[in-house]
Amino acid sequence: MLRDQRTTDNTLVRTDDAVRLRWYYEVLAVVTFYAVYSFVRNSFGSSSVAPSVAFDNALRVIDVERALGLFVEPRVQQAFLGWDWFLRAWNIFYGSFHFVVTAGVMVFLYRRHPARYRLMRTTLGFTTGLALVGFSLFPLMPPRLLSDFGTYGGRSTEFHFVDTLAQVGGLWSFNSDAMQSVSNQYAAMPSLHIGWSLWCVLAIWPVVHNRWLRRAFAVYPAVTLFAIVVTANHYWLDAAGGVLVLVVGWQLAVRFEAVADRIRASRHEHGPGGGPGQAPGDDRYESRPCAV
Repeated sequence: MLRDQRTTDNTLVRTDDAVRLRWYYEVLAVVTFYAVYSFVRNSFGSSSVAPSVAFDNALRVIDVERALGLFVEPRVQQAFLGWDWFLRAWNIFYGSFHFVVTAGVMVFLYRRHPARYRLMRTTLGFTTGLALVGFSLFPLMPPRLLSDFGTYGGRSTEFHFVDTLAQVGGLWSFNSDAMQSVSNQYAAMPSLHIGWSLWCVLAIWPVVHNRWLRRAFAVYPAVTLFAIVVTANHYWLDAAGGVLVLVVGWQLAVRFEAVADRIRASRHEHGPGGGPGQAPGDDRYESRPCAV
């Protein structure tokens, strides 16, 4: 991935001053994509999957973690039960940061580094689209539902995870009838919280120079991993799935944008009337290394 990133930064992506983006097109594209994603995600999940299927998949994940000696999720959460203020803070983090930070990075890139924005926007799209495949093919009951006796619960007496959102609160709760009716309760594998947090690091790292900001982004995925485990919303294997869809999404985006850049450059070269579209000495399409 790093080799592809160096290649992209230096040879595939046009310079920022050559990229012309229209903010209203970008907003419309992002909103439309997320609306379609949400519809597909919530239409082919807990509303159409039997809890027994999602529970059996959860047992498969747990069996793998146990075989590796790394089924640590119960111990992680148990260590902090009773710290209501602490868990409430992580509930808020879980429910907001993956939207706020991701959106902030996108706006920053759009305004300051539009060429990189285009590549990273496409990467995020492929990553999120691939996650839909995982949600559809492997509906997974999260830890918080294993011992739940509600509509979507596993009704197990073997596990003792706590739904921290239901117990101590946060920005919202999955226990509300409205939330349960519109949200896919089994969209756990892969974890887009992890995929998006790593995407933020990948997107911002080459163009940010502030030492403290870089350190904050460097620990952001690890902090997110702790959040998804301590709140019992994911297994750590879900995080591994998030890494996988990001890697594949990045590879697809690099190839997609390379082809798209060649098409755009060809159109610019010939111009709308078939003649040259780039004046002599116009070096806007020259390859320049991205600032590191």
